[in-house]
This record gives sequence, C-alpha cells and structure tokens, in this order.
Amino acid sequence: MNHINVPTRDEVSPANQQLFDQLKSELGVVPNLYATLAHSENALGTYLALQNARSSIPGKAREVVNLVVSQVNECDYCLAAHTVIAGMNGFTPSQILEIRKGQASFDPKLDALARLARDIAIRRGHADPALVDAFLSAGWTKENLVDAIVTIGDKTVTNYLHATTNVPIDFPMAPALSSESITDS
Repeated sequence: MNHINVPTRDEVSPANQQLFDQLKSELGVVPNLYATLAHSENALGTYLALQNARSSIPGKAREVVNLVVSQVNECDYCLAAHTVIAGMNGFTPSQILEIRKGQASFDPKLDALARLARDIAIRRGHADPALVDAFLSAGWTKENLVDAIVTIGDKTVTNYLHATTNVPIDFPMAPALSSESITDS
C-alpha cells in the first residue's frame, strides 16, 4: 500500500522542478524515491547534497555500505537500486549477494568495511570495538570511519523513507536472500 504518491514535476516547487530536470538529464529519469523527497521544499536538495558530498570512501566502497545497510533495514527499493549501481561499479552478482550478507571475502579491505557497516546498522551505532579495530587494521583511516558512518546515515534516510511511504520500486528487484544466509555472518 502506498502511503503517499510519487509527485510529478508539475506537483513540486520550482526549486524541486529544477532538481527534477537535473536528475532527468543525469540519470534519464527521476527515481521514485527522489521524487518522493520533493514533497518537501527542502528534503530533495538536502538529500542530494548529502549523497553527492565529498567523501574519503570511494564510490565502489560506498556501494558496499549502501547494500549492507539496505539489507539490514530490509529496504527493497534501495536494494534494487544499489544492486544495479553495484553492478555498474564492477561487482558480480555473487559478490553483491555476499556484500548484502555483510561480508566481502573477495577483498579484505571491503570485508572489514562490510562487517563494520553491518554491525553499526544492526547495533544502531554502538559498534563492536573489535570490528572498529579490524576496520582500521585493514588499512582504513579514522577519516574513513567517520565518512562510512555518514554514508550509513545517508542510506538510512532513504531506507526509512521507503519503509514509511512504500512508493513503487522503479528498478529491477534485487534477488531475495534466504534468512539463513543473512544470519550466517
């Protein structure tokens, strides 16, 4: 059940219309979740600024965080979108499924990131100190730690927006994980 509609360009403010035009020129479409943010005069612009802000976490690693957090938060919309984006960033379908489980055995540095991001999301920020130590020992920095937490917050915003609004998913659905595979890590 959809709790609110996905607004069209004509239904949003002039400032948001400009953002719609920018998104359409960059992506070819305005994804439904972005459009839903435009119900607010400020939320879409604020969210895009957060998402596009400079970060010490490179794009491929950010997708690890996006997938892990979206899996923890059970956001089908973000899992669908980030499965596509992760594939565009060079991850294979089997790697994407493993990342969603909170692991990346194919890359020790990404594995430490995935494990920590999952723990932070599950424990609502109260990370296991051993996982923080493992993250830093894998070659990540304190700056990376802070930026990873910001990325977790970024993804949590859209996970919660979709959970609350249930707007239609306009990406191919991500494959389901079995409940056993999620708890194996």
